[in-house]
This record gives sequence, C-alpha cells and structure tokens, in this order.
Amino acid sequence: MEIPGLVDLQVNGFKGVDFSGADVTEADVAGACRALLDEGTTAFLATLITCPEEIYARNLPLIARVMNRDEFEGRLLGIHLEGPFLSRQEGARGVHNPEWMKMPDIDYLERLIGWANGKIRLLTLAAELDGAEALARHATDREVTVSLGHQMADADDLDRLVRAGAKALTHLGNGVPAVLPRHENPIWAGLGNDDLSATIITDGHHLPVSMLKTIIRTKGPLRCIIVSDASPLAGLPPGQYESMGARVVLDKSGRLYNPITGYMVGSSATMRTCVDYLASLNIVREDELTMMAFENPLKLIGIDPTWIRPA
Repeated sequence: MEIPGLVDLQVNGFKGVDFSGADVTEADVAGACRALLDEGTTAFLATLITCPEEIYARNLPLIARVMNRDEFEGRLLGIHLEGPFLSRQEGARGVHNPEWMKMPDIDYLERLIGWANGKIRLLTLAAELDGAEALARHATDREVTVSLGHQMADADDLDRLVRAGAKALTHLGNGVPAVLPRHENPIWAGLGNDDLSATIITDGHHLPVSMLKTIIRTKGPLRCIIVSDASPLAGLPPGQYESMGARVVLDKSGRLYNPITGYMVGSSATMRTCVDYLASLNIVREDELTMMAFENPLKLIGIDPTWIRPA
C-alpha cells in the first residue's frame, strides 16, 4: 500500500515529551518531532490540551519557534488547541482538567493566537457552551479551523455551530461519558450532521470495529480523517507512568488508560499504526485510506498538499 504521506492533526507529544508540559524545552519539542517523523508521520499538528494560562503563554511561542526552523517546514504544520473551551462534565472532559477550562472568550482566544504567533490551525470547542457560536465565527475569521468535541452537544447545537463556521468533529465516538441516552447524545448528533467531517482514532483501542464501520459508512471516506491522538507516552515501552496529572497504564496491547476511571488517556499509536490497523479491517479501499490520512486532513486545515515536504 502506497500513500503519499500521513498527516496527523492530533499529536499531544511523543516518547516522553509532552507539548503541554510545564518543563518542556525547544530541544525536547524538536527531538519529539524528529522521532515522530522517523516513525512514518509525514506532517502533523502539535496539540496542547487544556492548560493553565501560564503554560499557554510559555509553550505556544516555544512550539511556534520550533515550527519556524527550516528542518520542520512542511512537516510541523501548526498547533491544535484541544481546549480550553470544553465541557466540564465527567466523561466528556476526558483527561482535561476542569479547573483550567474556560467559557468561550474571544479576547482569550486572541491572546492564545498571539502567543502562538498566528500558528494555531485547529481549535476543538464544545458546541453547547454559551458563546460558542461567536467564538467559532471569530476563529474562522482568523483562519483557525473549528472542530467540535469533548462536548454534550445535541443536533441543534451542532447545526448552530456549522452555521458559525465549524467544519469537523474531534475524535467522534470518544470524549463522551461511558453511559449516554439512547438517542439524544453527541455521537448520534455527530453522525447525523452531514456538514461535519469526523476525525477518528483508529488505533484498535479507542473505537470498536462496529463503530468504525458505522462512522465511515455514514460519513463516507470523503468526510473522515484518521488521527492518532498520540499521548506523550506514545513510543515508550509498556508500564505504569505518570501523565497529565494521573497514574496511567500502558499495557502490552498498546492500550493506554487510567486504571481508576477506566477511561483512555490518549493513544500510544502513531499514524502509521492507525492506518495499518484500519487497512487490516478491509473497510475502505487504498484510495480511500489516502483521502482519510493525507488529503482530508490537509483540506480541513487549508493546506495545499504541494507544501508538504516528502518523507
């Protein structure tokens, strides 16, 4: 199978380097980028989860400086902010700390964009929050793509955000409570919205095969995007670790989870692992894998494929 490249819109870190970490350095970020590229990822967005203000003020300019290095042109494509404008509800928030979350705030988003030197490409936002529409319009005007996730949104919420410029759903099927109403829930609402593409974590742990089939067959390959959601622990051996403020377990199967809550805490996979797993299921053709792993992610964030540096 030959794909022109693997573009990952959600990488939280790699081999022990946490892009949201309080002590991360430019050398750490550059080293993680090199290691990830060596593992077959062609280009990606560095992702920061919900952080205290001082971490954003420190890490966003740091990552932007690494991005400006010639060696990462066409490879480190920008920054994905997964937060801080997310649902505080247990389950929906995932590993995000509710104490650091904020209600949609245009002035605060402007500060984030400024700290990042305009390098923010993607913003994950909970659609049901007061002020979400205004924030989505502003982000879109600033050429930041809006994706909806870590939310308890219903169909009407999603429709409103689509009208405000939202384009996608962040890791559909994940970032929700373990128990949901049968019909009125964010997963069904996301599946039923024809205007939103879906990013999906195809690492073999986040979604069962039945759910992958349902998302891909409902949305169609043209509206699906593979992401790894790689944790800072991706690339490390199995064991017990401290990550994102909690004790977590990376087992031999590659599943990465909080043993107390049972919730996943990101992925231990790379894009290559995710694409290989999806290919093994024979759900999509090779040309459809190319759409989902290369063409669609670039289209979502408005990047010309010719700008991507070949691996």
